[in-house]
Amino acid sequence: MGEKSVPSLRRRRVKRSCPSCGPEPGGEEKKRRGKPTSVQLFPPELVDHVISFLPVRDVVSLGQTCHYLHEVCDSEGVWRRMCHRLSPRLRKQGSGVRPWKRAAILNYTKGLYFQAFGGRRRCLSKTVAPVLAHGYRRFLPTKDHIFILDYTGTLFFLKNALVSSTLGQMQWKRACRYVLLCRGAKDFASDPRGDTVYRKYLYVLATREQPEVVDTTHSQSCDCVEVYLQSNGQRVFKMTFHHSMSFKQIVLVGQETQRALLLLTEEGKIYSLVVNETQLDQPRSYTVQLALRKVSRCLPHLRVACMASNQSSTLYITDQGGVYFEVHTPGVYRDLFGTLQAFDPTDQQMPLALSLPAKVLFCALGYNHLGLVDEFGRIFMQGNNRYGQLGTGDKMDRGEPTQVHYPQRPVALWCGLNHSLVLSQGSDFSKELLGCGCGAGGRLPGWPKGSASFVKLHIKVPLCACSLCSTRECLYVLSSHDIEHHPTYRDLPASRVAGTPEPSLGAGAAQDPGGVVARACEQYLSQIHSCPTLQDRMEKMKEVVGWMPLMAAQKDFFWEALDMLQRAAGGVGQGPPTPDS
Repeated sequence: MGEKSVPSLRRRRVKRSCPSCGPEPGGEEKKRRGKPTSVQLFPPELVDHVISFLPVRDVVSLGQTCHYLHEVCDSEGVWRRMCHRLSPRLRKQGSGVRPWKRAAILNYTKGLYFQAFGGRRRCLSKTVAPVLAHGYRRFLPTKDHIFILDYTGTLFFLKNALVSSTLGQMQWKRACRYVLLCRGAKDFASDPRGDTVYRKYLYVLATREQPEVVDTTHSQSCDCVEVYLQSNGQRVFKMTFHHSMSFKQIVLVGQETQRALLLLTEEGKIYSLVVNETQLDQPRSYTVQLALRKVSRCLPHLRVACMASNQSSTLYITDQGGVYFEVHTPGVYRDLFGTLQAFDPTDQQMPLALSLPAKVLFCALGYNHLGLVDEFGRIFMQGNNRYGQLGTGDKMDRGEPTQVHYPQRPVALWCGLNHSLVLSQGSDFSKELLGCGCGAGGRLPGWPKGSASFVKLHIKVPLCACSLCSTRECLYVLSSHDIEHHPTYRDLPASRVAGTPEPSLGAGAAQDPGGVVARACEQYLSQIHSCPTLQDRMEKMKEVVGWMPLMAAQKDFFWEALDMLQRAAGGVGQGPPTPDS
């Protein structure tokens, strides 16, 4: 019976088409063979149920065959079933326009890969994947472990451990065990230096429900910073903020005894506080002062979108794509700008404006060099170039943002101590990793002598790679695809394609070749004149002062003077206007 039924089933064909696709070629010939069965004759619930068992890659491919299957494969019901199959513990609907599709793809593409330097293996190894993790949002390697934050605010740390190999031998394996550290996390940070040996503590920005207080009938959610030991995940310190303050990002800057925590609010303001890391493990409590950072105090009209930091400098990117810089040591300032002309050791929080011809989307900050990516997908590098880490083809330092001629549009950028890495995507959506600078220790796989230009590294990059990080021992690549958040670049105008990058108006610009500064001043004056009110003109003038290559004391003078005039004008402006006013 079984042998006879197989041919009869093979003779039964299913027609995978829809009316909108038109008649199939060779239809008359197929009628002679037998009447085909259309997939539309099956109940929609049955089709959805069958498709939900396919892998995500096959569902996407099947949805490209015809209009009917595209609608079926793109329905939220199919993606909801697939999401429950990929993540059985995830029962709550995610956020966004397509929550179940987004959740399923996040969990299908999540992965953390690494390659140890100096080894014989030239392929990436995959770490253990936490079952409870809902996608991977960001990660951070420390001295002993790797910390991963998912899209639901759950923070995990992956541990190294001794495991038994296939031959029965015990071997030390990296990131093969995982432990849930905490929930409700928004962001986290550690020592900003590139060497993971210094990353002893992990600072976690989280939201916690506070118990009911007097004169209230319900609990309140407050943001807090919790400090954990990276070695065992033990919490050693906690500071809680007022419920009216909501933060979204945290970065660290400075030495252990004067560790500054920079906190970015939802409104784009930056607050800072200072702690002594050497006293965090002592069982005592003390008060820290939260103060508004100078970049938000002197430029209140600016709305900061994100921050980046290292041990002695901080970089801010505004929502309009502007870039401001803090440099706290003269040595790093000289490496970055090539001069100490505008450096003021008594005022290290003075924001310096970096001028670029287009809006900046994201950045990477190394010890003494930096990289910026603008809205057209162009890469600009600045700073020390002793090892060729700027990728300009030479080893000459750059005191202002310099465009690196790079054919593809970058996905992620990373700057280390003396080398840089770029994760790029080709026209066929394939990913590749390029690097420049020092190649000692295997940090540029395939290029042990290094390179002064960006070269393709000998690494097979995952298809959905989105970020990367390099330490002294390993190269890490994070894989996760979010259908709602990915960098979209604009096409470069035809007038700029063949032209050279516009000169920078950054610190230390002593000359004005071609009258660039003069034209910029005329443009700023026209913008000030177009402001409708006196208050708007004052705010615009503060922004102009921030962009000008002035010394720190001069900028402070102009900002304080403009604040005095603005307050005086606000006092006069009460009541109806008079001819004298």
